Amino acid sequence: MTTERLGETVNVSRLLEDLARRLNAAGIAEPFSESREIVAALYDVPRFWPLMNGNLDVDADILARARTAVEKRIQGAPLAYAVGRACFRHLTLDVDERVLIPRPETEQLVDLVLDEMSAAEGGVAIDVGTGSGAIAIALGAEGHFSRVYATDISRDAVDVARHNVELSKALLRAPIDVLHGSLLGPLLDVRARAVVSNPPYIAIGEAASLPASVRDWEPAVALFSGNDGLRATAQLVRQAADVLAPGGLLALEVDARRSSLVAELVSRERRFHAIRMELDLTGRERFVLARRQERDAG
Repeated sequence: MTTERLGETVNVSRLLEDLARRLNAAGIAEPFSESREIVAALYDVPRFWPLMNGNLDVDADILARARTAVEKRIQGAPLAYAVGRACFRHLTLDVDERVLIPRPETEQLVDLVLDEMSAAEGGVAIDVGTGSGAIAIALGAEGHFSRVYATDISRDAVDVARHNVELSKALLRAPIDVLHGSLLGPLLDVRARAVVSNPPYIAIGEAASLPASVRDWEPAVALFSGNDGLRATAQLVRQAADVLAPGGLLALEVDARRSSLVAELVSRERRFHAIRMELDLTGRERFVLARRQERDAG
């Protein structure tokens, strides 16, 4: 890159040009659009901002981070990993290869939970397999729970989630505790109003069919779940029936190809009822919701 010139100040326009030139030389499609995305993400501003603020001088920290970002993009890293940030609802989260990049579908899962929980306040919500902490922080900021717990089997993910919780403290209505452990294991003595999860749901044999940006960069522990993609979900459904209070909500993001299988798994657990599937914004059956029975079936 050519952004460091002795005695010369680099502004946003020059930075965009330099990033685009490096991306173009590496054969990246739409290099100027990519450079604008990188700069906007580094400043945590809308995409049009770099074009409107071309004369702004760029400090050394942004220059260094831009250099790192463009090199990672050239290596094939998703944009969020390249810049170290991802947007989720109204949040900007720090992310890296230790956690999944939050997806728009998961934002919709939060919407479903907030709608389902709008009739009452208080109680505990649990985000299982929290990763970056996106779901837990959104529920803690937008919901009306008395406490939110988040769990993850990955200690690295726990570190990332705790960091993001700290960054988001000013937005939170409820305290959030991030715990290390498998699924609901650390919380089997808790009674919750809602258990929410985007668990791993890809079968091991499907790895080759994934985009390289997912397969080669995102953490395998957050992607794969046994030979059928359902191992984690099946265990979670059983545990959620123990943890949820009567009338409590189970809300899962699922592989659209296996949504009916997940709904069947939930229906086999007789402590759940009112089982339904919800569509994502592309019309796929992406979410399975259910309510804990008010009393256990005899």
